[in-house]
Amino acid sequence: MKTIKQTSLILMFCIVLNACSSDNTSQEYGDLEINFANVVGDNNLELNTETYAKNGNETYSVSELKYIISNIVLTDTDGNQFVYPQADSYFLINEAIPQSQNIKLQNINANTYTSISIGFGVDQSNYPLNGVDNFVPTVEEQDMLWSWSAGYRFLKFEGIYSSDNAIDKPFSYHIGSHGQNMDNYREITLNFLQPIALNSSETPQVNINFDVQKIFNADYALLLSDKDDIQIDPDRAPKIVDNITKAFEIVLN
Repeated sequence: MKTIKQTSLILMFCIVLNACSSDNTSQEYGDLEINFANVVGDNNLELNTETYAKNGNETYSVSELKYIISNIVLTDTDGNQFVYPQADSYFLINEAIPQSQNIKLQNINANTYTSISIGFGVDQSNYPLNGVDNFVPTVEEQDMLWSWSAGYRFLKFEGIYSSDNAIDKPFSYHIGSHGQNMDNYREITLNFLQPIALNSSETPQVNINFDVQKIFNADYALLLSDKDDIQIDPDRAPKIVDNITKAFEIVLN
């Protein structure tokens, strides 16, 4: 009889322990879609066909716009952060490839989130991104790697411009980090317009506009007529990236 009672107690203990273990390990997940739209002020960016006015009495049209987004982090209502897996957290936004502007983040801890942080470019501590199998071939195919340097173009922005002294001149902004002395990687935090609840039943969408106009004029006013080809430039390149941190905005769906 004693043996039967002991066995019953052990079985009950195991059942309770297993139930507690299941409760502790059960975690619901949700997905989030992020849609990037490249705009010029209130208008969608049009490659090659539209001319836009900018500061300094200059006009420009855009033939190419690409940039790298990385290191996505979501912050919940209690200030806790969900860090999206780094190996899956690199994206190349290309205005010429519409599908590149739609990102789906999967298997995020179900929670209510109030903001998102994104990296612009690639953090130097993560060079050369070993193991990011899907991303590295993409940036190589789309000419976002410098062949002469183990670095990434964070921004490739090209077109033609006119000013008081020039008509239809080409411009080219190729911005990245160069060694430890010129780190142009930036992290940008955007607050959601209202808290977003992630769960397994639906996939919310977040729309983020990237305002090309602010590349030229945000924290710093930059004139193409002053310099229209910027790559390794310790003065202007950081200013361009600082302007870019003001170019992203969450807008209504």
